[in-house]
Amino acid sequence: MQRFRKRLATAISLALVAVTLPASSAAASRHGGDPEDAALAFDPAGYTTITVTVDGQPTTVRWYREICDVARPVAAAAQQPGLGGGTTTITNTRCGYQSINVFVPQATVGDQRAPIYFAVNNSGWAASYIRASVTAGAAYASATSNVGAALKAGYVFVDVAGRSRNLVGADGSWPGKSPAAIVDAKAAVRYLRLNDHVMPGSAERIVVNGTSGGGALASILGAAGNSPEYYRYLAQIGAAGITADGRSTIRDDVFAVNAYCPITDLGNADRSYEWLFNVLNTRTDLGQNPAPADAAAIAAQFPAYEKSLGLGLSASTMLNTIKREVIRSAETYLRADPANTIPALGESFVIQAGGPPGTPPATKSYLNDWIDADNATNRVRSVDMKNYLDFVATQATLKTTPAFDPLGVNGNVTSGAETNLFGPADQRYLNYTEYSWDHNNVAGDGSGLDDTGLTWAQYIRKPGTQVDDQVHLINPMDFIGTKADTAPYWYVRTGTRDRDTSFIVSINLDRALDADKQVKDVNYRLAWNQPHAGNYDVPEAMAWIAAVARQARR
Repeated sequence: MQRFRKRLATAISLALVAVTLPASSAAASRHGGDPEDAALAFDPAGYTTITVTVDGQPTTVRWYREICDVARPVAAAAQQPGLGGGTTTITNTRCGYQSINVFVPQATVGDQRAPIYFAVNNSGWAASYIRASVTAGAAYASATSNVGAALKAGYVFVDVAGRSRNLVGADGSWPGKSPAAIVDAKAAVRYLRLNDHVMPGSAERIVVNGTSGGGALASILGAAGNSPEYYRYLAQIGAAGITADGRSTIRDDVFAVNAYCPITDLGNADRSYEWLFNVLNTRTDLGQNPAPADAAAIAAQFPAYEKSLGLGLSASTMLNTIKREVIRSAETYLRADPANTIPALGESFVIQAGGPPGTPPATKSYLNDWIDADNATNRVRSVDMKNYLDFVATQATLKTTPAFDPLGVNGNVTSGAETNLFGPADQRYLNYTEYSWDHNNVAGDGSGLDDTGLTWAQYIRKPGTQVDDQVHLINPMDFIGTKADTAPYWYVRTGTRDRDTSFIVSINLDRALDADKQVKDVNYRLAWNQPHAGNYDVPEAMAWIAAVARQARR
């Protein structure tokens, strides 16, 4: 399916009218005098001045608040479901999910070459209501806060809102279904390019930062630059630079990606997850295998999928590939600081795990029975992969089976994961993988063989079906190495203790980027002893951003 999608994307690109993508945003903003583009003009005087403290020093910041970055936003309901349950009330129902907050350090006001730190905030692939990462009176340490580090470096900081799963529209529909999240992120990029000549910072130096679902969104935004496959969706919301006849006059590629633990490649994530946590019996050994038949059947699909990618990896080599990445991670950690050590075999890792808000983190100990490191020479002697995967799954219970497309399977009507990211806007969810579709047994949910009478293969051939396109349009693996303009610079991290998706997902992303001739630098690593989290390595990540930004040319 992926290779077919890549051929389809190329065919669409060749069939469309030739698109001229101007090198400068100033030229784009003058193109054609489009009235919708005129309505998206940036107001340089429309800011509030706030003061924050960075490393103990007062810093004046201009805040351009809740700029609606599309001409035809989709109205949202005032009451929105929370990702972990409950509801929340929003005030900006018109454009609260399709807007940006722009923060400009006073020292950067006249600098149109400063990088733009573009923060996407859709944790868990959930809809992201507009937020303000920079707040008046707050204090930031540049060594631990990416916000503080970006402001100290003189970057323009942009918080990006976006529709995605769980969003309830004003009409009661679900308007955040794929590809809404990537479409809204592209619209924000286009807004910045449209107004680049009057805004501080450079839209040619956009660095996208995101974690988890945000890491996935950063990845697809970085991979699918200027792809015509999104134009019709961009036109629907009145994004900048889309003409009445469907052409694009503005680019939406980005300069760099700073992605943490990306929950991506969703169409194949269940295969990677079940293979990894069943190949050495991790689920069974830890009593975390509630659906062994499903787990085994899904895992059996992984070898063919991995081979189809053509990345030189396979099921037979994958465990050794992960082992090498774990060893590289540990040895990098040991070399970084003489004070860094790894417990000896038989000793314990002492790990602080976050608790409820307002409570101190809990300290827990986990036996080291899996890695033998020589702290004196900064070398790893051995890694026991079976015990390592047990270690990962002991700290955080593995996800259900299926992990990412579970709704409707085995009667499940509550644990949704990413299933409700897909399907039509008038339907709560739709299974988006073959296994879950063919094993959906919840009558009346509109999904699966039981309700439609069609197998997955039959359903996706049905005229008007969109779910396979929805999966494709948020998968960076389908765009890397194609005619899309993939970002040239990538910094990707996944923690060595992260069980939220398979390590295979980020490894495949890294190898695909390495093979793409457009990509100049891929700084990929498993982050030593980190869980499912992001921005834990602020000095290192910011140093990388500064280094690659120096290579940018307008």
